[in-house]
Amino acid sequence: MRDAGSSGRRRRSARSGRAERAFLAPVVTDVRPGPPPTFSVVVAAYQAADVVGDALESIRSQTLQPLEVIVCDDGSTDDLDGALEPYRDEIVLLRKENGGEGSAKNAAARAARGEFVVVLDADDVYLPRRLEALSRLAQARPDLDILTTDGFIVANGRTVRRAYDRTWRFETVEQRRAILQRNFVFGLAAVRRSRLLEHGGFDESILWTTDWDLWLRLILDGSRAGCVDEPLALYRLRETSLTARRRDLLLGKLTTLEKARQNPDLMESERPTLEASLTAYRRELDLMDLRAAAAAGEPSTRGRALELLRAGDVRLRSRLQVAALAAAPGVAGRVLRKRERSAWTGAAGIRVPRKADRTADRGATTSSPDP
Repeated sequence: MRDAGSSGRRRRSARSGRAERAFLAPVVTDVRPGPPPTFSVVVAAYQAADVVGDALESIRSQTLQPLEVIVCDDGSTDDLDGALEPYRDEIVLLRKENGGEGSAKNAAARAARGEFVVVLDADDVYLPRRLEALSRLAQARPDLDILTTDGFIVANGRTVRRAYDRTWRFETVEQRRAILQRNFVFGLAAVRRSRLLEHGGFDESILWTTDWDLWLRLILDGSRAGCVDEPLALYRLRETSLTARRRDLLLGKLTTLEKARQNPDLMESERPTLEASLTAYRRELDLMDLRAAAAAGEPSTRGRALELLRAGDVRLRSRLQVAALAAAPGVAGRVLRKRERSAWTGAAGIRVPRKADRTADRGATTSSPDP
């Protein structure tokens, strides 16, 4: 059968009459529909007592219930037990010493019984039809090992935008090349458990981009990814969350791509794409550090900016920013300090006004997206 493609055109469900978005996935011609899969939802929880209840309530509200919900307490010291008490009859609770997000997900995945492990971060929520939509995708395309949906990005209680937009899209063509450029799989994805375990699970040594690393390994080994083109989750940005630690995230991206250099499934023809991605992320790190130096009033700012301008691999938009920093580092530093006081920057370059600022009730804005 042919995939619904990446057209995004709406179609109507014969059963419910609802307008639905098409599935996005690589086009195939030899795949027949399969049986409904089973889902194990896994929640890695660390210091999440204030938010985990919303996550678990969103599972209660699913139109298709999972086989099980596994919560892994990754060494929390807050009142996670109290937050989980209303759900104790509905979850499998695992406990372990603090080892990071990857280790908590791995512990839950090893204990899971479902055909697919579905990630739910403790501070995010599913909309009611998410598991039902993932099930339909899995039945229509049983060749897919990675499943996701679109979602809404929420900051300070306000919806900022859809996860997939003109700056970030789900890739259906040449997924091998695309995954070497950036993580195009929206978080909270479902992954076939057998494939996850076959590849050793999430790399616990990678703290910030563990999902991307797994998708990269799976796709280079032949897995395909698919997406329901409908926003069915709320991805919440918090200043204290990992998504706000942009420099750490960027270092994680570099670590993931440097690791990919040694991947035996990487084709020689794909190495130029990998190296170009590494260069782009290194330049982004250079620019981030340059902005930090300017904001701190460091005297080396002008010299560092001029050195970066001499590099021939800086994108045009970035070159304009660097030129401004070189021409007037003092003025640029004052502007950057003002921006830092008024807002913080989360995933995908989304700037979120600080609550204490007068503009906090205006919602969030998007600045330069991650490449």
